[in-house]
Amino acid sequence: MSGIGRRLAVALAAAGLTLVPAAPADADGIQAQEWALDTLHVREAWQTTKGSGITVAVLDTGVDEGHPDLEGQVEPGKDLIGFGARRGERAWARHGTAMAGIIAGHGHGASGGEGILGVAPKARILPVRVILEDSDPDRKKARSTRGGALAAGIRWAADHGADVINLSLGDDSASAHPEAAEDAAVQYALRKGAVVVASAGNGGEKGDRVSYPAAYPGVIAVTAVDRYGSRAAFSTRRWYATVCAPGVDVVIADPDKRYYEGWGTSAAAAFVSGSVALVRAAHPDLSPRQIRGLLTRTAQDVPEGGRSDDLGAGLVNPAAAITAGDKLKPEAQRPAAAAAPNRYFGNGPGHTQGAHGDSGPNQMALLAGLAGTALIVAAISLWRGSGPLRMPPRLRALLPGARTH
Repeated sequence: MSGIGRRLAVALAAAGLTLVPAAPADADGIQAQEWALDTLHVREAWQTTKGSGITVAVLDTGVDEGHPDLEGQVEPGKDLIGFGARRGERAWARHGTAMAGIIAGHGHGASGGEGILGVAPKARILPVRVILEDSDPDRKKARSTRGGALAAGIRWAADHGADVINLSLGDDSASAHPEAAEDAAVQYALRKGAVVVASAGNGGEKGDRVSYPAAYPGVIAVTAVDRYGSRAAFSTRRWYATVCAPGVDVVIADPDKRYYEGWGTSAAAAFVSGSVALVRAAHPDLSPRQIRGLLTRTAQDVPEGGRSDDLGAGLVNPAAAITAGDKLKPEAQRPAAAAAPNRYFGNGPGHTQGAHGDSGPNQMALLAGLAGTALIVAAISLWRGSGPLRMPPRLRALLPGARTH
């Protein structure tokens, strides 16, 4: 197995899965439970834009383009795995569909009043399959033969019109460490003008290990908070945290046409990718660096001192970022701070070797977007480390006992 192949271990799910029969979406049901949209002042941002003209690449397990909340919005994508579960099978596109719904769901039914509304309901989704669900029988094969899928997927997305690249995946296992090919792919995407967003990790209760791709320079790394603005216990606390977003009791869509509540930094990253889509739609000429700066400068619920490893600069506020963007003049994208020094790829600033259970650069990995809390009904694995990071998701169906669509 190649070095990168051994290191692409990512679980898109986190501890324990609980499911209950789901209920149908209806105008006063599912959307009424999407508390995160109000917390982020999304409807205020919609007075300016809903994301028209923006394409968000979702690098994940695939996206169900036939889901009623995404129908007509999903572009032809790329499958960099080439095998594994197919449409209609349980182990297909669950996590990716959930993330796409958070980013750009437009609902369905009369006036779109049923189902999921995403942050940027008029943005386009570009699916890039770079991982398989943990329940997929072919995941071991993918682990040994598709180790470079993440780096290749980032480059492919950047070359095919992605304005935003969502990476609700990662590895924070004991073997997690940076990959030169992935870092180079991220820098390539930034130079091409794509904003790269990743989940910070779900290792907050497991040593706060560094997670990649969140720790790569230039990436907007997102931690998770609950509806009260408190850091989710599972959310990783590290120097690379940029902003935070909802990641607890989040409503998600599934290819089975049911709706669930899930938790994890995967969801938080998706909320920020949707927010970036709104800002880009309002200010298409701003560089990724400028947009990142807008998000940090306009964040709400700013932690004491202006920033913390728990919350980054605070809770993302797309409406405020759009308004602040009116005052900026477009600038060319400047290189992200040169590849971080090796010590930053170990335990990070302020930590000595061995802190939080890390043991240096060769002991790090890729936690899957919801790492610690995947938002799908099955665990997902992206192999990037010496072994797969297993983190079953915690989900529960909404409105138990009712019929499903």
